[in-house]
Amino acid sequence: MRVLLPFLALYRRHWFRISLGILLAFITLLASISLLTLSGWFLAASALAGLAGILTFNYMLPAGGVRGAAIIRTAARYAERVVSHDATFRVLSHLRVFTFRKILPLSPAGIAKFRQAELLNRLVADVDTLDHLYLRVISPLISALAIIAVITFGLSWFDPYLAMTLGGIMLALLLLLPILFYRAGKPIGRGLTALRSQYRTQLTTWLQGHAELVVFGALNRFRSDLNQIEHHWLQRQKQQANLGALSQALMVLATGLTLTLILWLAAGGIGTYSQPGALIALFVFAALAAFEALGPVAGAFQHLGHVIASAERVANLIAQKPEVTFTQHDLVKPAQVAIEIDNISFTYPEQPQPVLRNINLRITQGEHIALLGRTGCGKSTLLQLLTRAWDVQQGEIRFNSTPIADYSETSLRSMMSVVSQRVHIFSSTLRDNLLLASPTASDEHLAHALKCVGLDSLLINDGLNMWMGDGGRQLSGGEQRRLGLARALLHTAPVILLDEPTEGLDAETEQHILALIREHCRDKTLVLITHRLSGLEHLDRICILDGGELLEEGNHATLLANEGRYYQFHQRAKALETV
Repeated sequence: MRVLLPFLALYRRHWFRISLGILLAFITLLASISLLTLSGWFLAASALAGLAGILTFNYMLPAGGVRGAAIIRTAARYAERVVSHDATFRVLSHLRVFTFRKILPLSPAGIAKFRQAELLNRLVADVDTLDHLYLRVISPLISALAIIAVITFGLSWFDPYLAMTLGGIMLALLLLLPILFYRAGKPIGRGLTALRSQYRTQLTTWLQGHAELVVFGALNRFRSDLNQIEHHWLQRQKQQANLGALSQALMVLATGLTLTLILWLAAGGIGTYSQPGALIALFVFAALAAFEALGPVAGAFQHLGHVIASAERVANLIAQKPEVTFTQHDLVKPAQVAIEIDNISFTYPEQPQPVLRNINLRITQGEHIALLGRTGCGKSTLLQLLTRAWDVQQGEIRFNSTPIADYSETSLRSMMSVVSQRVHIFSSTLRDNLLLASPTASDEHLAHALKCVGLDSLLINDGLNMWMGDGGRQLSGGEQRRLGLARALLHTAPVILLDEPTEGLDAETEQHILALIREHCRDKTLVLITHRLSGLEHLDRICILDGGELLEEGNHATLLANEGRYYQFHQRAKALETV
């Protein structure tokens, strides 16, 4: 239960709507109880009065009360649904934003141990489950307690003994059934949470790796494992449904036994009335209607185990400590930046071999360099260290002689434009995807950036209002990369870090993009990560990485003359062109 406290604390932000929803739920229940109680008494009293009492019995006032209770119940139920669901969605939105804000600083080190599907499941499905806490637990429980108090107090005006009997039975059920069904439903809820996560992770893996599974003949075996997980998940759902049916059956049994008891006790007299007459109907129907308040409570607590298991999974994720912590001290963004990489080494967590070893590199203000090497040599890792996605274990990286650990996250991010190998396209308009880089840019500036990278064709139909869809599916890999370059053009930063910016582009477009990069970065510090040799002759310096070590550095002509590793790359590329 303690794991729910941090999430309950978030409810305070929406206390008014939550309180109003509970109040409306109470009014709805009270109106429903009043309607049934008054109707039962009215019919019984009318029958006893008969035709002889038509002149003395007041038919109008009870009839008006019945109609008023019916109207109040309908209006209050509608208002309660609107307010409660509005409060739930607001709490859910707050929970999701709160969870995402906790996860964001963990990237990439803190979340590396989680698979993408697992992260998505915790952020979406597990957070969604937490909304049961208000709708299925808090609101029904408080409403039921209030109803028991009001019903006991109201009926005590007629007969305190009968009122206390009914109230005592209802209170005992309210205290006993939730504990009973919480304990019975706890293992089922935990199993449902684990199986749901396992199934969705396995399904995502099956969809993403479908081609490889077909090639290696493992599709049927993988699908069989998926079906088995689904079977266990359905069995757990069946157990939960059976438990829910059992809770309702026990509630119906308790209602019937209580009504029989109340009817038997009331038949002997109610209060000062030895011949209670229509008051028997009043007590019986009041008891019958009052049990409506207890109906959701038993079923709610069988889901509490599910809620707690989801809360534990979310809490386990957001309790992770960021590997990188930033200072809050903002520094003035410089016009130009020199980068000093002083004897750095880096090893990924739980990996035996270092990725980078004793790297020393000086990049002057406005210098354009390329980091060249085979896949896995440490180029992209060095870029991540420059952006402080990770902290080095040895050595130091400095911008203008200031360690990057002294920069706040805002200051550091404002100093650099980064185009990674994977460009993220959000499911929004083309304009929104570009405004991420420069929120104040005009439509003219956005269109100009697209034309510079050769994406002016995207402006033909819907223009900047073009909907990109999930992950920019309608764009090719090359177009997505060029959209990332357009963002880099819009973001005014003194350092440009590009990771394979021309991957997936044809030769002509590649030359155009490289010329554009050189022109845009004329007064900026440029670090270009690549394994291709196109355009490197125009850069100030080329650094060759292999096995996590810096082997060679120099300009195009110097490295060719040395006949070292760069020369070998160049000769191999020429041989491939000849073939």
